[in-house]
Amino acid sequence: MLFSKEVGIDLGTANVLIYVKGEGIVLDEPSVVALDAETKRCLAVGQDAKDMLGRTPGRVMAIRPLKDGVIADFEVTEIMLQHFIRELRLKGIFSRPTILICCPSNITSVERNAIRDAAYRCGAKRVYIEEEPKVAAIGAGLDISKPAGSMVLDIGGGTTDVAILSLGEIVTSMSLKIAGDKIDRDIIKYVKDNYKLLIGDRTAEDIKIKIGSAYNPDPSQTMDVCGRDLVSGLPHTITINAEEIELAIRESMQDIVRACRTVLEQTPPELSADIFTRGLVITGGGALLKGLDQLLINELNVPVSVAENALFCVAEGTGIMLENLHLAK
Repeated sequence: MLFSKEVGIDLGTANVLIYVKGEGIVLDEPSVVALDAETKRCLAVGQDAKDMLGRTPGRVMAIRPLKDGVIADFEVTEIMLQHFIRELRLKGIFSRPTILICCPSNITSVERNAIRDAAYRCGAKRVYIEEEPKVAAIGAGLDISKPAGSMVLDIGGGTTDVAILSLGEIVTSMSLKIAGDKIDRDIIKYVKDNYKLLIGDRTAEDIKIKIGSAYNPDPSQTMDVCGRDLVSGLPHTITINAEEIELAIRESMQDIVRACRTVLEQTPPELSADIFTRGLVITGGGALLKGLDQLLINELNVPVSVAENALFCVAEGTGIMLENLHLAK
């Protein structure tokens, strides 16, 4: 282990994925850390900590250190990254890894530096920072090096990025703080307003995965949801159907469609023509929402496809970029 490893990190709001050159994706864990509130000692990281979300006693805090795609809690992010780097033995005694990290397309230079600092403090030798939609497009198998337009919509946990790429760079892009987490919050709000029932983030996410739909939902798809009744304060179960979920998330979906429109409106006409023939590719966890491709086809009049490996596009994209580090800035 004298050679330093080259590592790609998709530092997501919901999940952290780590790609090691020559080994592929070696880690896919939720971005959650459980800490002892008094001593700030780390108790669990990743899936173990996620299982504690919303279920911890007073002394234990389960924290999601990234919010809307950027670092909200610097210390905790560092604890999490160090834990993963130690667990994967990425750092040798004499060798420090080269790390490539992805960030949303329009974060500020302060937020970008925070990500870079976190990586250096975890023992990186060199740190490269790349924009998420670009890396996602590469991971989805688009050839962005040619002078032809490619459009990618990356819906993660905290942010949604829309970008048009040509000649290996982003031509126009837009980043929204409306993504998986916001959809979960929409569902929580809908259940609270219409059924006077309080549910947690985990339950909302389950509803979204099982019966969530962005377009033409099937009303026969139902799900029993348990939570706390706001009137009696007691546990209570209701039955909810896919049509209601579509109604709950409709506004957020329209915001995402609007962002795609805005980006298309700012695109040079030659590239617009390319997009009309080549279409739009959806990546990220949000790509798995039923009916999303159909909604976009109807609203934008361009062909839409969902990337095969939607959840892993960014991580696999970092892998391809590590092979061609001479192209990274």
